[in-house]
Amino acid sequence: MPRDTQPFGLSCALTTPFEADGAVDLARLVAQAGWCLEQGCGSVTVFGTTGEGASIGLSARRAILAALAEAGFDFGRSVVAGVAASAMEDALEQARLAYDHGCRAILLAPPFYFKNPSEEGLFRWFGAFLDGLGDAARDVILYNIPSVTAVPLPVSLITRLREAHPQAILGVKDSSGDWAYAQALLAAHRDLVILIGDERRLAQAVRIGAQGAISGMANIHPDRLLRMIGTGEPDAAMDEAVDELLKYPVTPAVKALVAARTGDPAWAIPRAPLLPLSAGEAGALGARLRAIFTS
Repeated sequence: MPRDTQPFGLSCALTTPFEADGAVDLARLVAQAGWCLEQGCGSVTVFGTTGEGASIGLSARRAILAALAEAGFDFGRSVVAGVAASAMEDALEQARLAYDHGCRAILLAPPFYFKNPSEEGLFRWFGAFLDGLGDAARDVILYNIPSVTAVPLPVSLITRLREAHPQAILGVKDSSGDWAYAQALLAAHRDLVILIGDERRLAQAVRIGAQGAISGMANIHPDRLLRMIGTGEPDAAMDEAVDELLKYPVTPAVKALVAARTGDPAWAIPRAPLLPLSAGEAGALGARLRAIFTS
């Protein structure tokens, strides 16, 4: 059975720092994860979209998890691991690595190479994945992010998966930005851990049963997100800030904002095929968000 019975709260979708040669900067990553927890995040999520998880192979995943373990992170409480692979063998290896470290949960993206698969095809893929894990399968958060994967997860698929694998499915992270979908998901599955990826919909969703968020903006302003989750009250400044951020490629934009917050330009480097924002873009975005949050 899923073991996590506490309200989920806020998990920072941790951005991954890289050296100029593309290697993961473990010291910066550990420091950023620690800062997020110090600011009140209940956990950090590594290898998600903001963390460029689809670009991080097994050897780097092992190194990242080992660095967090050496730094004393409580994996069962404070680390969620993303799983993003189209090949079943790769997805299973990523998940087993996370479970071997005792991660609180895994965030499971659908297979994303073949577009527009049928619901039946997705049901079989997820079913084979969970069967492949056997008794180890637990605390799986299904990841609906069709803007990246081009593979939406219908509410009916969630229903079928939790009925077939009740011991494994913990919840759903919805990053579709589709409010009608979020409402339907919560109406059907409010007893699951429903998390919202679009910060502009977070307060609304909390008021009708969402348990929190896995959020890239938690790398920058976790305090505002925690307030939204705790009160269900909207934050107009956060809404405006997300609108501004979405004018740029999201992951490089978040990294530029972390670079600005820390005063450390090394944070701005993504892995190819992503490119960093230009100096002009990063400066304009940073200035705009400072104006929004200080007005």
